[in-house]
Amino acid sequence: MTSTSNIINGKQEAEMLLNKLSEKIKRVDYLHGIKPVLAIILVGNHPASIVYVRNKVKYAQKIGIKVEQIVLPEAVSNSELFVIINKLNKDKSISGIIIQLPIPPQLDKDQILSSILPEKDVDGFHPINVGYLHSNADIKNYFVPGTALGCLYLAEKYEPNLSGKHVVIVGRSNIVGKPLSALFLNKDCTVTVCNSKTQNLSKITYTGDIVVTAIGKPAYFTPSYFNNNAIIIDVGTSRTANNKLIGDVDFQNVCNKVKYITPVPGGVGPLTVTFLLINTFKAMVNQYNFNL
Repeated sequence: MTSTSNIINGKQEAEMLLNKLSEKIKRVDYLHGIKPVLAIILVGNHPASIVYVRNKVKYAQKIGIKVEQIVLPEAVSNSELFVIINKLNKDKSISGIIIQLPIPPQLDKDQILSSILPEKDVDGFHPINVGYLHSNADIKNYFVPGTALGCLYLAEKYEPNLSGKHVVIVGRSNIVGKPLSALFLNKDCTVTVCNSKTQNLSKITYTGDIVVTAIGKPAYFTPSYFNNNAIIIDVGTSRTANNKLIGDVDFQNVCNKVKYITPVPGGVGPLTVTFLLINTFKAMVNQYNFNL
């Protein structure tokens, strides 16, 4: 029988954060008559992307963030997209801009993401935002990807004293692994980043006080990968043959062994959208230099 006392409820954590954010948005609107506005660019009709955008719009509107959706055809060119981004960059009413990934192969992802103004890059992908993160600058002045922020939030919630802890991150993506490693380093953690070429992976993860899995391999991590006092943050998502969503960790068998663990779904996912919206509010506050 699976215990629930050590299962981290990401949905509940996200709801608490969104309620607080909603109150802040109401206060700014009351005092200044301004609400944050998030521009979402969706290229093509990728099914998963459509669902992700729909969720972002749903949660944004629920807490008082306005959303401007720009849906573009699959065959859009770099130059056409640059024109749209430049217009949004210049529009003072727009607080934040995101481009829903993935985008079609004819588009230059790096150039496109870099064309968004750093102060409106609420996904945290612009090289300037990445540079600030890795130089441990004041986090008030730049943006970090929402998934990485969500992982850090949960880690701090369930391990208040991160200093000196060994964090093992399996996965080195620009969305999770790399920014998260910098966030933990900035908290004085000892960080090990593993990848598909890492040898003796289970021996490394077993030494982790906190282990973050982000490889997209269903139920790959069995109990032998973790020690009894580990906090497991599972970012991976996969679909089974019967379309059930599961994570990288063999949840049923690992759950009773470790100190805390996030489920999939209902773990990190809700916090990803939450921190995107927190970033959008932060972008508006920075733009108008509100003193909250």
